[in-house]
Amino acid sequence: MRKKIVAGNWKMNKTFDEAQALVSEVVNMVQDEVNNQAEVVLCPPFPFLSSVGKALGGNSKIHLGAQNCHQKESGAYTGEVSAAMLKSVGVEYVILGHSERRQYFNEDNQLLEAKVKAALQAGLIPIFCIGESLEQREQDLTFEVIETQLKEGLFHVTNEEFARVVIAYEPIWAIGTGKTATSQQAQEVHAFIREQIARHYDAAAAANTTILYGGSANPGNARELFSQPDIDGGLIGGASLKSRDFTDIVKSF
Repeated sequence: MRKKIVAGNWKMNKTFDEAQALVSEVVNMVQDEVNNQAEVVLCPPFPFLSSVGKALGGNSKIHLGAQNCHQKESGAYTGEVSAAMLKSVGVEYVILGHSERRQYFNEDNQLLEAKVKAALQAGLIPIFCIGESLEQREQDLTFEVIETQLKEGLFHVTNEEFARVVIAYEPIWAIGTGKTATSQQAQEVHAFIREQIARHYDAAAAANTTILYGGSANPGNARELFSQPDIDGGLIGGASLKSRDFTDIVKSF
């Protein structure tokens, strides 16, 4: 059975004290109110990783994730953070290829191929993000874009390595815009992603891969989205910054 995951991407938000308050609230709510159906991942900004990890206190329901990593193990890369550094402070997951990284920092599929390799070698679980822009969707290029991102950025890994990968489909046109793909639109793309996995690897890999929806999921639409057969949870942005909203999403399975 595929793992269900709800990951909170805090992006560049919160001060240290605010981050401590948020993680404390989430831990208490998840501990008290949520069953064990979904694995929860919190992805705070780099400066807060260690303190948030300590605040989790070994909680088996909540795991620590990072928002990015560099493709090199070490070196003269001022301002960057390696996968091994993340691993050393207790990080288990790392988001790679988020649309904002692709758009604002010009990360392409070739760079992401190297980042995926670095994350896997360090023992991290990549949450590999893919998705189309509004213009690409309107031009009926969604499936072509998704297929290219998978082939060039992810499908270089072995079957054994791929078993450790999580994929997040994030329609760029539904991130921070207030728009959300309908559950049918999201399901259609998730099913296509699973077909591509089966074609490149095998049916077992496709059946076992967790695919998250990452397009402005919220407490009001999460239950319908998560009820779709190929949607295994969410990569949550804005709603992850409010403990009640985030916990309600986790409870949506």
